[in-house]
Amino acid sequence: MKALVTRLDSFGDVLLAGPAVRAVAARAGHVTVLCGPHGAPAARLLPGVDEVLVWDSPWTGFDPPGVSREQVDALVTAVDADTALILTSFHQSPLPAALLLRLAGVRFIAADSEDYPGSLLDVRHHRAPHAHEAEAALDLAEAAGFPRPDDTRLRVLPPPPAEALTGSGGYVAVHPGASVPARAWSPRRCAQAVRELAAAGRRVVVTGGAGERDLTAYVAGDHAVDLGGRTDAAELSGVLAGADCVVTGNTGPAHLAAAVGTPVVSLFSPVVPAERWRPYGVPYVLLGDQRAPCAGTRARQCPVPGHPCLDEVTAYDVVAAVGKLAGEVIR
Repeated sequence: MKALVTRLDSFGDVLLAGPAVRAVAARAGHVTVLCGPHGAPAARLLPGVDEVLVWDSPWTGFDPPGVSREQVDALVTAVDADTALILTSFHQSPLPAALLLRLAGVRFIAADSEDYPGSLLDVRHHRAPHAHEAEAALDLAEAAGFPRPDDTRLRVLPPPPAEALTGSGGYVAVHPGASVPARAWSPRRCAQAVRELAAAGRRVVVTGGAGERDLTAYVAGDHAVDLGGRTDAAELSGVLAGADCVVTGNTGPAHLAAAVGTPVVSLFSPVVPAERWRPYGVPYVLLGDQRAPCAGTRARQCPVPGHPCLDEVTAYDVVAAVGKLAGEVIR
């Protein structure tokens, strides 16, 4: 059986699909993950994946491309599978992807869909109302004939050693950035937390992408190792795997930390529900007012002046949460 698992969203979304991908890989001879450009680095880290097919979908992402007949034809030509699982968030429709996969000749397609699918789906599954994204993907895989694996935690391929980047000795990793501004703790608060963690005797490593070097330099100051722009996805997994704890918002590195078994202090803005997006399968502490006025809005920019859901969290709250979690690493 040639199987295809589709998750066209972000880095973190693809990591959350990992347990379902392993369920499919246990039954299929070849597994392709179809994902967007932001999710591709995560897909290449997932166990059980034989091939990664990257396509920038015009119906997902924050800056989707226009519809192009040439790009659609290229995707239809590239897909080589007889079975497909289309994974989506609770607010998304799988039907555009299902239509293209039918045109590509995929005979069996399963997805969660509240919309009438006509002949586009062979398994029209209804996800549990409050299911975590990882659980919802596993439920769909099971409905499509792929039983749950014994280990349903997030996983990635073994990470490379990180000591050359982090230095020797234990440390806390702080990741201040987020792809969605409404989900990020303020740089000022992050810098305060780094100072207080250092004052409490903890070594701190600050991580961030290539476009976040100014942010990580500010947050790290003279109190932490600044790794902004110095890690690819695999190297970042190694850095997070070596940490005693990771402090971050609701963003991809929170799920990458969970995938390497590291506890997470989650600065979680309620613009999306924590029950669906919290760190999965590892000890965590959730900080942030989950009943703030922005709750459930899916806002990208905070709609409430002062960003109170997160900026009322103090550096001392983070230090206490780290103290609670450090030492609970799962491997």
